[in-house]
Amino acid sequence: MWRKLRKNRYFRTFMTTVAVIGSALLQTFVIQAFIRPAGLLSGGFTGIAILIDRVTSLFGINLSTSLAMVILNIPVAWACSKSISRRFTFFSLLQVFLASLFLKIFHFAPIFEDVILNVIYGGVLYGFCIVLALRGNASTGGTDFIALYVSNKTGNSIWTSVFVGNVVLLCIFGAIFGWDYAGYSILFQFVSTMIVSTFHHRYERVTLQITTSKGLEMTDAYVKIFRHGISCVDAIGGYSKKHMYLLHTVVSSYEVADIITLLHEVDEHVIVNMFRTQQFYGGFYRAPME
Repeated sequence: MWRKLRKNRYFRTFMTTVAVIGSALLQTFVIQAFIRPAGLLSGGFTGIAILIDRVTSLFGINLSTSLAMVILNIPVAWACSKSISRRFTFFSLLQVFLASLFLKIFHFAPIFEDVILNVIYGGVLYGFCIVLALRGNASTGGTDFIALYVSNKTGNSIWTSVFVGNVVLLCIFGAIFGWDYAGYSILFQFVSTMIVSTFHHRYERVTLQITTSKGLEMTDAYVKIFRHGISCVDAIGGYSKKHMYLLHTVVSSYEVADIITLLHEVDEHVIVNMFRTQQFYGGFYRAPME
């Protein structure tokens, strides 16, 4: 039933909208309750927007963070929209617009006075705001567009590279406003990046080793729904001495739950062994981001 709901266009649109609103609201809360009170700078385009806001304020010019976020994201979104679907781009831009709007509407009070507490709690929550958007098939824009564009092309996660780029940005921030806050900001970015890497596994591949007595039926059902190759080998049960089939396939980690559900529909006694795939060479189908 859940798989059928996920295929329903209106249900998916509703869930994406909820995720985008929740992500934008959480991002606004983190910026106002943790980042600004501690003098921190977040990574990505949000960080660049905050940096622009602070630098222009030194010269008596007021270019708000919310306006800078919108200006920076639009050209990048347009450039990446050809590789990432228009639906994904639309909802990502919606997240950016909502976050910019919420920064104007809401005024969350600081929770902690201690900088370290702001760094830890703010970093964790900011990471979850990115994960929430990604799980809803959207993003928080900015460097997320770039990271997902490259990952879509290469099949590898580049969040570590994004972190390195953010460190460079934060070093610029430190040279202007002081190295103490730059150090805290780097720690904040490290915490949020670790949260994203831990909970977002779209580009992680896993190998499924399947033991079943219904090998042919299972391969037919699998190939009909999933566009990955699968090998089927004759085997003998070591305990039962019965004829069995041993199936091997490599899939993306976010597909595993649906695949196992399908396998149990075909054979309720199926045995599935899953282990992480470190390297994969050859053609690999990856479902486009919707």
